[in-house]
Amino acid sequence: MKTERIYLDNAATTRVDPEAIKAMSPYLGERFGNTSSLHHFGRDADRALSKARESIAKKVKARNHRLVFTSGGTESNNLALKGVAFANRKRGKHIITSSIEHECVLNSCRWLERQGFEVTYLPVDREGFVDLNDLEGAIRKDTVLVSIIHANNEIGTLQPLAEIGRICSEHSVYFHTDACQSFTKTDIGLEKQYIDLLTVNSHKIYGPKGVGGLFIRRGVEIEPLMHGGGHEFGLRSGTVNVPGIVGFARAAEIIRESHIKHMTRLRDMLIEGALGIDDSWLNGPRSERLCNLANFSFRHIEGESLLVHLDLKGIAASTGSACASKSLEPSHVLTAIGLKPEEAQGSIRMSLGRDNTREEMEYTLNALRESVETLRKISPFKGRSV
Repeated sequence: MKTERIYLDNAATTRVDPEAIKAMSPYLGERFGNTSSLHHFGRDADRALSKARESIAKKVKARNHRLVFTSGGTESNNLALKGVAFANRKRGKHIITSSIEHECVLNSCRWLERQGFEVTYLPVDREGFVDLNDLEGAIRKDTVLVSIIHANNEIGTLQPLAEIGRICSEHSVYFHTDACQSFTKTDIGLEKQYIDLLTVNSHKIYGPKGVGGLFIRRGVEIEPLMHGGGHEFGLRSGTVNVPGIVGFARAAEIIRESHIKHMTRLRDMLIEGALGIDDSWLNGPRSERLCNLANFSFRHIEGESLLVHLDLKGIAASTGSACASKSLEPSHVLTAIGLKPEEAQGSIRMSLGRDNTREEMEYTLNALRESVETLRKISPFKGRSV
């Protein structure tokens, strides 16, 4: 067994960068003020909040949007869908999303359907892309919102935001995208991509857990889900998590283009090596994918067993979204792109971080080959038509 572990589950969460911890530390101790207080301690906290908000906004070139801080991506997505839906009921009750959204979006849509809204779930192709003609054809006079994830959290497919946003803009429909996985890893421009609402979070980019945000274009009608003292422009009441937000901002600031290039090289190395294993394939596209994520299927084996074998060899990966990884049901994303249940169950997700090395990828690929070979020798699926 390898004594030093290799972490390849960064799409689930990342370690907190020491620089982010350092930035947070004063606000966990002597600089403990409440941003709503008028005295020195409160003003100090409020200045830190404003600085963090401005720093994060620069990452997506926000000029006509407000950043509302939340507890994370799930809350931001709930606020976007439910908030827009209820604020715009007089305009219409129709929402469009895709079949490969994060569960928090899909479950929000299902809940909205129980409240009398109508939702269209767009199919995707084998690589996970939404058909733009399907999208435009689904827009109705009563459509108020389109919500399409930017980078899929299981297979890494990057949707064409500008094209989707342009269609929505031309039809006067709000466009929301979940960018939790893609924020800081790809170029996002709220104006040039016609994005009305954008979800981001901290713990996917080496910031602390429990912090996220929703960018909202000025003029977008949205109803708050949290009511209280009117924090965050009256859209998300509750005492502001200053330490977490400061850590979030610092994590966003220190990401460099060199990190993206490094992860892309290692991702491509991983893809080339894994596809050298017989009866294997990559889920999602070769290009137009997240820089640090690859999802593979291996015929005749079961993904959970493969994860156990890799874990015994010191490698941490996953079978899909960390939010649903304990479910025995096949991934809704993999079945949506056309995989049979047996094929979906034989899949694993590997998501790199900027600290991973070429040597770790070589070790991982050797361990992957050995594990697949071992499992196929004892596989009950071998010989079946799948």
